[in-house]
Amino acid sequence: MPGGTVNLGFMGRETMARAPERPAIIDIIGGEVRKLSYGALDRRLDRVAASLQALGLAVGDRFMLCVSNRAEFVEIAMGAMRAGIVPVPINTRLGADIVDFILRDSACVAAFVEPASNAFAVAAVERAGISTRVAVAASVPGWRDYEALLAAAGDFRAPGVGGDHPVMQPYTSGSTGKPKGVILTHAGQAANLRAVIRRFTKTFVPGARALTANPLYHKNAFSGVVKPMLAVGGSMVIMNQFDPRKFIENLAEFRCTYTITVPTVYALLLQQRDLIERLKFPDLTALMVGSAPCPASLLEAVRKAFGVHVWEGYGLTEGGPVVLAPDMTRPPPPYGSCGTPLDGCEAKLLDDQGREHASLGELWVRQPGVTPGYHNLPEVNRARLVDGWLKTGDIFYRDPDGNFFFRGRTDDMFVCGGENVYPIEVESLLLRHPAVANVCVVPVPHATKGEAPAAMVVARGPVDEDALKRFCLDDGPAYSHPRHVVFAEALPLSGAGKIDRAAVKAAILETLAR
Repeated sequence: MPGGTVNLGFMGRETMARAPERPAIIDIIGGEVRKLSYGALDRRLDRVAASLQALGLAVGDRFMLCVSNRAEFVEIAMGAMRAGIVPVPINTRLGADIVDFILRDSACVAAFVEPASNAFAVAAVERAGISTRVAVAASVPGWRDYEALLAAAGDFRAPGVGGDHPVMQPYTSGSTGKPKGVILTHAGQAANLRAVIRRFTKTFVPGARALTANPLYHKNAFSGVVKPMLAVGGSMVIMNQFDPRKFIENLAEFRCTYTITVPTVYALLLQQRDLIERLKFPDLTALMVGSAPCPASLLEAVRKAFGVHVWEGYGLTEGGPVVLAPDMTRPPPPYGSCGTPLDGCEAKLLDDQGREHASLGELWVRQPGVTPGYHNLPEVNRARLVDGWLKTGDIFYRDPDGNFFFRGRTDDMFVCGGENVYPIEVESLLLRHPAVANVCVVPVPHATKGEAPAAMVVARGPVDEDALKRFCLDDGPAYSHPRHVVFAEALPLSGAGKIDRAAVKAAILETLAR
């Protein structure tokens, strides 16, 4: 990296120089496949960086990045990092009010927008009075064209960027209120990346080829595919839209060595068993899952279907992002475990009285990748960041071997008749029923218990509410059996592909009211 500084934008420079013809990005947009070599990517990153400087953006300036899954997202994000300019990636499924809020809160001075990716982004930028506007993959009156901008770019001179300089400012989902801007640093993200590569040493190797259809603005794809592939000289295969059959076909056709995605995607893939059985995956060495809890029964079903182990991990945007992961040089931990803390990561469990507990409690973490603070939120910083420790809000169990098992969010756990109920445990039980393809459990009001479990179920075969209730009563504690079961064609998802628990609860309550 120039001048010995830590600049994440120069990841992959060694491969760019040594093997410039190696494919860095394989873009799949509809029926079109675009390939971008490491050498071509290097030149385009420099052009992005030079263009931002020519537009008048200075080191530390924020700009909005609202682009779907395509090579341009990687180019703009990484090119900006080279110039010390901070991308603010936008969830492409956000509504107008939240886009407006993020633009105001982050004080963006420019915007790179693919109009088709979000129906509200162009108008939001114009409403905010941002004059430096660049349209990606489309023409917008009064906006600069992305490709024309790069074609006119001059030489790029890299500024000195210190390790504590912001590298990116993503915003949390906002499921519990307005989204929070998370400041991440070059040095912190570089340290976390090195620790992750050490854990997945058999997968993150030169020549690896990773498939993702997860949104690139989300850390599952950016930290699980983009960064490690650039760092080790691998290739990323990016699908613009998720389709389960196309996903499986691409996994085989492009001879992918691994993929990382969310549990919901794996559940959808398993519904295409005929295709999985017909195709071959000769180079597939590992499957990975993160971003949401994944029941052991689903993991085992995926392992049997594809013939390779499924590795679980845990992280959160402000926490590293990766916090817990298995060590591929050792035997896999039990299914349901996210592994152990990364090298250089401290972790402790605290009970609801604030006392450290050996085996169960809220996870606190401290490592270089932890955010130095939420943007413009001093009260949240005081509440969640204590002496470098981040309160994750997630409850974990630690077994005698040191393996961590996710038990739920502190705000997901609820009390039913005096007993603590963790939704993931009820979901895991229901998924053992052969007719249940997917499920989400949430609390609903109960006349005598205060709150009680209710389940939204996606069925793969004939089953009724009474049968599922009996199944849970036979195999689990009586207090945690679902008092109501609502059937649906699919579970509502957030933009990051996670189950939207708030939407599930609203739908169940509406059904019960009827």
